[in-house]
Amino acid sequence: MSQISPVFPRQTAPALTVQTIDGAPWTLAGQTPENFTMVVVYRGLHCPICKGYLGDLNRKADDFAAAGINIIALSSDSQDRAATAKADWGLDNLTVGYGLDLDKAREWGLYISEGIGKTSAGIEEPALFAEPGLFLVRPDGTIYFASVQTMPFARPAFGDVLNAAKFVVDRGYPARGEVIDHKAAQAAE
Repeated sequence: MSQISPVFPRQTAPALTVQTIDGAPWTLAGQTPENFTMVVVYRGLHCPICKGYLGDLNRKADDFAAAGINIIALSSDSQDRAATAKADWGLDNLTVGYGLDLDKAREWGLYISEGIGKTSAGIEEPALFAEPGLFLVRPDGTIYFASVQTMPFARPAFGDVLNAAKFVVDRGYPARGEVIDHKAAQAAE
């Protein structure tokens, strides 16, 4: 498996293409949002925290759309598992992607975990799966915001993300965290 490659704000996002439960392939390059595309990576059907997290996003999907933000929720799950999550979790307002390649997940800076059996939801974890991440990508394809987790909990609240996105659009607030080589930047001062 490839090494983790952190993504940096103001840099071009890695290419991303996944199949969706709705039947159409989804590509990041094909998105034309007014303000951002929000890529939400969830752990998969086995994750009861993901169910509640994506349920909250589903309830706020219209608010994100009104703010000019396209959304996709995706995982490394199979088509069957992702379809079950979409149906059983009531994610009728979300585009749900599946089959995120784990090498591609690494390109996005995501952590990979090994399955450890059945979860509290009684569903077997896959042998390997991507841990959660949330990314805001500008219409020009550059990363604006990135948050990755090693665990299923302590993710950014969607209400906070929505309010922050509105603030940065209104104020023209630049992406932060863009310095890749801080020693070179310090030496240049």
